Amino acid sequence: MAKEEKKIIVGLDIGTSKIVAIIAEVQPDGQHQIIGIGQSESKGLKKGVVVNLDQTVNSIEAALSEAETMAGVKAEVVCVGIAGGHIRSFNSPGMVTLKNKEITQWDLDRVLEMAKSINLPEGQQFIHAVTQEYVVDGQEGVHEPVGMSGMRLEVRAHIVTGAVSAVDNIVKCIRRCHLDVADLMLQPIASAEAVLSQDEKNMGAVVIDIGGGTTDIAIFTDGVVRHTEVIPIAGDQVTNDIAMIFRTPVADAEEIKMRYGVALQSLVSPEEQVEAPGIGDRPPSRYSRQMLAAIIEARMEELFGQAKKAVEDSGYSRQIASGIVLTGGTMLLPGMLQLAEKVFDRPVRLGLPQYTGHLAEVVKSPRYSTVHGLLIEAKRQHEKGLVPVTQQTTTNAFIGKVKSWFWGNI
Repeated sequence: MAKEEKKIIVGLDIGTSKIVAIIAEVQPDGQHQIIGIGQSESKGLKKGVVVNLDQTVNSIEAALSEAETMAGVKAEVVCVGIAGGHIRSFNSPGMVTLKNKEITQWDLDRVLEMAKSINLPEGQQFIHAVTQEYVVDGQEGVHEPVGMSGMRLEVRAHIVTGAVSAVDNIVKCIRRCHLDVADLMLQPIASAEAVLSQDEKNMGAVVIDIGGGTTDIAIFTDGVVRHTEVIPIAGDQVTNDIAMIFRTPVADAEEIKMRYGVALQSLVSPEEQVEAPGIGDRPPSRYSRQMLAAIIEARMEELFGQAKKAVEDSGYSRQIASGIVLTGGTMLLPGMLQLAEKVFDRPVRLGLPQYTGHLAEVVKSPRYSTVHGLLIEAKRQHEKGLVPVTQQTTTNAFIGKVKSWFWGNI
């Protein structure tokens, strides 16, 4: 059969507990169809920061290999998420005088560079700058100024920075996998791209992505991101609490959490019990499931309390009419939304990737929010002509690999 040309984009979520790669094909109408998904246990990272290069590279290669096998293509350029306690973000203005009366893209680039022309703390580097709005000759709220006339152009931008060593190590791991980095994107912004509607962004919303090592926050008002923050408490802390109290290995504690865990004690009968394997040659022990729920509820109440304080301290708390959107793998535990509503005292919903194409039944899970947002960004890079994306595969090979992956993962 003749080969068909495919325009390929790739999102890569390098998390503390898991690494996920998604490969998609850009359709002629500009939409994307997911054709490959790969996931591996994340080894070599702690709270979003690389602590072992070789282990991280091996984990990335395992996830990519699975996605490539399913898609029948080879990844070359990826859009990568970044998070961690080293991330810093702030809002910054920039201003330029216009040499010509008509605003061009060159002017937009110049004014954004002015917003970035600030002294960073030692050891920090720019990751990206997100435009919030423009001001043309004092006229505020301009979003598309190209072609407008004016003498003075201002921009308000959200600046994201990260530790030089942490960013360099992420990029080094990607390049050791023989890949190029199309873009580094802050994970909560990526998650927001996947789970928020434009109406929610306009009315004001908070996305809280609870991963394995960090809890990532992004606040939107008037359609743009206003504040981002990373909290170094997340799902792994819940697992560690269970391992300590139940005196069981961490891997078994994670399985117990995901299989039997709930976030509210009131949802569990006192008679229900769970068995926890012992450490070493110690025999297993039995504990009440309500005790397990109490451990999870206490830690998650603490986490939601810190997230609530971060939202209040941001200064945008009163502008969040749409409420809170929670996403991330930890949100799969029953009772999470009820507990969050009690702590935040606001409307809360579960954030799922807004995707309806091929493999939607797999991707529409809170665990895939970040990576799907990265895929959306990769598509933007493709539309701008910044990413080489052409690959080739055969239709029969692709269909066969999808079937093999599907039956191997149910």
